[in-house]
Amino acid sequence: MDQFAAVFIDWVERFGLSEALKRFRGVCTDEQIDEWVEEYERLVEGVKIGYPPKMLSAPGLKPWYPGPLPHDKRWPAFRDSLTRLSADAVEKLDQSTSKIIAYTHSPDTPEYLTKGLVVGYVQSGKTTSFTGVAAKAADIGYKLVIVLSGIHNGLRRQTQERLLAELVDTAGDGAWFPLTDVSKDFHKPPATFAAHQGGDRTILIVAKKQKDVLARLLSWLTNAAKNGSLTNVPALIIDDEADQASVETPKINPQIRALLKLFSRRAYIGYTATPFANVLIDPSVPDELYPETFILNLPEPDGYFGAEKIFGRDAVEGEYVGPQLDGYDMVRIVPSDTLELIRPTGRGSENGFVPTITDELAEALRYFVLGTAARRYRGDKSHSTMLVHTGMKTVIHDSYREPMRHFLSELAAAVERQDASTLTELKMQWEKETERVPASLFDGLSTVSFDELAGPLLEVLSDVTVVVDNFRSRDRLDYSGPRPVVAVAVGGNTLSRGLTLEGLVVSFFVRTAKTYDTLLQMGRWFGFRSGYEDLPRIWMTSGLKSDFRHLATVEAEIRLDIARYEEQNMSPREVGVRIRTHPVLNVTAKMGAARIAYASYGGRRVQTRYFRENDADWLRANRVAATTLVTAAVSDGVKVDDHGDGTVILRDVDATQVLTFLNAYGVHEDSPDLDPRLVTAYIEKENRRADPSLLSWNVALMGAPIRDQDHVVDFGGGIRLGTIERSLMKDTGGDKADIKTLMSKEHRVVDMDISASAARGKSEGALVDLRNAGVEHATTGLLLLYPIARDSKPEPANIDSRVSFNAAGHVIGMALVFPGNAEDKVMNKYVQVDTSGVDTSEYDEISDALEDDQDSVSA
Repeated sequence: MDQFAAVFIDWVERFGLSEALKRFRGVCTDEQIDEWVEEYERLVEGVKIGYPPKMLSAPGLKPWYPGPLPHDKRWPAFRDSLTRLSADAVEKLDQSTSKIIAYTHSPDTPEYLTKGLVVGYVQSGKTTSFTGVAAKAADIGYKLVIVLSGIHNGLRRQTQERLLAELVDTAGDGAWFPLTDVSKDFHKPPATFAAHQGGDRTILIVAKKQKDVLARLLSWLTNAAKNGSLTNVPALIIDDEADQASVETPKINPQIRALLKLFSRRAYIGYTATPFANVLIDPSVPDELYPETFILNLPEPDGYFGAEKIFGRDAVEGEYVGPQLDGYDMVRIVPSDTLELIRPTGRGSENGFVPTITDELAEALRYFVLGTAARRYRGDKSHSTMLVHTGMKTVIHDSYREPMRHFLSELAAAVERQDASTLTELKMQWEKETERVPASLFDGLSTVSFDELAGPLLEVLSDVTVVVDNFRSRDRLDYSGPRPVVAVAVGGNTLSRGLTLEGLVVSFFVRTAKTYDTLLQMGRWFGFRSGYEDLPRIWMTSGLKSDFRHLATVEAEIRLDIARYEEQNMSPREVGVRIRTHPVLNVTAKMGAARIAYASYGGRRVQTRYFRENDADWLRANRVAATTLVTAAVSDGVKVDDHGDGTVILRDVDATQVLTFLNAYGVHEDSPDLDPRLVTAYIEKENRRADPSLLSWNVALMGAPIRDQDHVVDFGGGIRLGTIERSLMKDTGGDKADIKTLMSKEHRVVDMDISASAARGKSEGALVDLRNAGVEHATTGLLLLYPIARDSKPEPANIDSRVSFNAAGHVIGMALVFPGNAEDKVMNKYVQVDTSGVDTSEYDEISDALEDDQDSVSA
């Protein structure tokens, strides 16, 4: 790019294309200007096409920002300060922040309102992203940047520290004018807004989302608006943790909306890792915070430990490539029968509660000091933290302080006097843990032997402290001192969102939650673990482990949907409907029953994975439902294709018989996408269409050749098949026996003329297209029934991750494959999910606690 083109593009970025054309017409030739406009458009198109983050944007919205220019000073200063990041990570940050700015209206636009949403991951660097956005926004002419930073003082203080260090201090004098500092939240400055304006500087405010703080900010800016000081002031409002307090709250939500109304040129960008509430905002309300301008999906950073790496996940619908991941073996189970020893149950039971240092909690504490010692042996002497989160009540947190201090003191004394039994216990635990998660799994790491821990172990035990951090405690996690912190942090809400726990090695987490966003945000163990990727461990119940695995699957599905929607040029308003009606789980308590609905199953496959292992009546009823269906279909004279390998296809079964089966078949309560009410409502709706679909079904019986009479299921109609094997995921069984995956990929076309090997070679999307392309199958549903052996055993290769089934009787698994396209859901009528049975007591307690918190920390 020649210097004249650079000057022209500089003018475009600062004053807009029309102003630049006015300035250069008559000074330069039309040919030169046309060439420079083409160069500018090429740069802008590069933002849209060349940059990797997936984005949905409003119809007609064109990217305008070509990226940082030579005269910029805030972004280059911030970029150069990021020495903790690799060059590749900085490049990706540059790309993603440029894409966000490119879809945020140019500040020279006479009047605009940008409402965007950036979806990241928990503990994944969202603060770094919005800091970069703020730097670039200020460079292009935004004169006011307001960061709404969570609802707790800890997160606001941490954010203020970061912005002062990485924005204000790096850019030099005259670039930023901060009106808040680390010690206090926003208070009305003695001078007016106009007095703080001037030159090239941008005003920076970091405010907590608390009613009194926002009231002070609104009052000060309202006075400025009345005297005209805000006229033509481009303002950027960044809402960190945008799903918390900002959505459907009687105080905070109206204050944020009122804040936006004060400006004629304003951009609102929400940041969250749990966007469920944000995309469920009613987009028909004009001044609500629905992200109608854009939704951007930040890519997972290199080296990030998210739910998928720790808990694994299932393959999601529409995922064409990639394995089903089981995650690293980092989770240790806390037995349910010990919970009453580590957290009180029932209202009022927390008064006088004294926790027991159970075997599992003792293991976690011992492992924390071992893991921290290993880090020090490797030369890492930075902060090291253990999280203990057993409940939200502050009295519970306080009760842990002395028992854990006593345990750690006793452990330190035993190690110092070289107590043989203690050292043997520590050695056995360390060797077992390093075997379960070998250092060799991670590049650049080598195993640390127990003998090598001897020196660092005593040092760590002398440094470790117990910190109770909640909104009532005087203790607070403070990583700003000169020495590295080694802390066992006990807390609840103040440690459960936004706040980064530095060097988190161990989490002991048995807190329950009933919504996706709450549970995901409490996972403080997500993040970066450079140099100790092999060491993190989590102690939790098997139920929580299963919940987090499911959340990892939900996350992957939503992000895959966003990527697919972008490819289809769908707008945020459309994707709001799509996500809202996706037939998977209820996602947030904030929207209520009226807002959550389910729509099309078109092009999807759904399958059972959970069973009541010991419920003989439930298992028997499902076998009877299958037998009744097959007997009735054979009696009606349907065509029966016996493949001779244990697979039998019943063709053209009437939909009424399938509906009867679905209403009789018992689905586990943790499988809402298979809720008979939703499935049957969808089938009946398809039957009533002007061009009806799903009037007939193929029923596939997916058994095996009979090997002995103890492993046979009689389906009726003269059809007897051998059972198949489906073992259980480790740490499951009883009321929630989890087989993870019932059907294989090729099963979705088992009723079609294609070999199993050929089907396995096709993508999921290609198999959907194959079914939709054939006249015979395009409107025909496929129901698959699997006779699973009650004593199924794991394959030798899976012996470490699976256990045998021990069911009270043979199990009938069920799967459904629907023709049609998932994209049709935008046009379909919805099926409303019933959430009247949701227990809201926890939400009420959280709301009460937050109100107390906000009232006590409004300063």
